Amino acid sequence: LMGGVRAGMGYTGSRNLEELREEAQFTRMGPAGLAESHPHDIQITKESPNYSF
Repeated sequence: LMGGVRAGMGYTGSRNLEELREEAQFTRMGPAGLAESHPHDIQITKESPNYSF
């Protein structure tokens, strides 16, 4: 959990939790954007047990 918070602070440029709460903006991503953000042209040889797409 702490690593995710730190990463979020780095993405938003926040120096502390108060700045993160006040300045962070969430962006909604549609299905087309989600599909485009995944790697392209990769052949999967074995399905991962913890991730399905």
